[in-house]
Amino acid sequence: MNRREFIASLGTVAAWPLGAQAEQPAIPMIGLLHIGSPGLWTQPMIGFRQGLSEAGFIDRLNVTIETCWAEGHLDRLPTLAAELVRRHAAVVFANGPPAVRAVRTLSATIPIVFFVGEDPVKEGLVSSLSHPTGNITGITNFQNQLFGKQFGLLRELVPTRTEFAFLINPNNANAQPDTHDAQAAAKLLALDLRVLQARDDNELKMAFAAMVRHHVGGLVVGIDSFGVPAEALASLAAQYAIPAIYGLRDYAAAGGLMSYGASRVDAWRQAGVYSGQILKGVRPADLPVMQSTKFEFVINLKAAAALGLSVPPTLLALADEVIE
Repeated sequence: MNRREFIASLGTVAAWPLGAQAEQPAIPMIGLLHIGSPGLWTQPMIGFRQGLSEAGFIDRLNVTIETCWAEGHLDRLPTLAAELVRRHAAVVFANGPPAVRAVRTLSATIPIVFFVGEDPVKEGLVSSLSHPTGNITGITNFQNQLFGKQFGLLRELVPTRTEFAFLINPNNANAQPDTHDAQAAAKLLALDLRVLQARDDNELKMAFAAMVRHHVGGLVVGIDSFGVPAEALASLAAQYAIPAIYGLRDYAAAGGLMSYGASRVDAWRQAGVYSGQILKGVRPADLPVMQSTKFEFVINLKAAAALGLSVPPTLLALADEVIE
């Protein structure tokens, strides 16, 4: 080998590792698009990462997760979705129908895994639960079908009362259908239902004051942060002495009286599993929409005592968790 050939060979060898590095596949990115705020979703996020790990993916090792929170402002969703599309998200995990639609409007190919509380067929997200078509599948907990159970549990605690209230944030995308379902559930139980709306702390105080004026005996709270921490909402219910049941365990853990709803941690874990399977090449259309099967009934005995309520043994026996 002459001198010129030797130098040329050195250049080829030196360049080879750089070229090999350039050919390495990029780490896929999962975009999380959420209509709300991160405060109430710390534990579900742990569940999502667990599901991904079950599918063989670890955040920051062989996959990255980029979270986008609309903070309750639905008008932000299109911009957030556009950013995820621009960055070529391999999968988008969308929480709530508006988030799903924001991504679907921009792309018919990026796989979407959703978590919704409504019937995704009625919402027009998929054609059927068992055989979704296109690029969308996910998990539903049919939360709006649980209002009857929540009213029933609350009535067992205050059996002599028939005046109940339903609290909802009118800015929530599900406010109208949830109100309709709550009214239908109350009617079946022969309850007099008063629907109250609140967007923030000031309107929440006005709503609770109205409950006192109308002698409301119990309250079912629609799923929403209402712009305040769980502790603040639970504190208002205690301050105005209104027995309340919530759809999320976080509120009972924060001092609320009771909660009954599907486990979001378990639902997000399954969403993580689905996301991982899609990263491996499974088509969303081949993954049937799953329905939540794990539900949690939590009673806070300290909150009950503060309201002067005695929890019947039958309710205690039904509880999955009793907070002393």
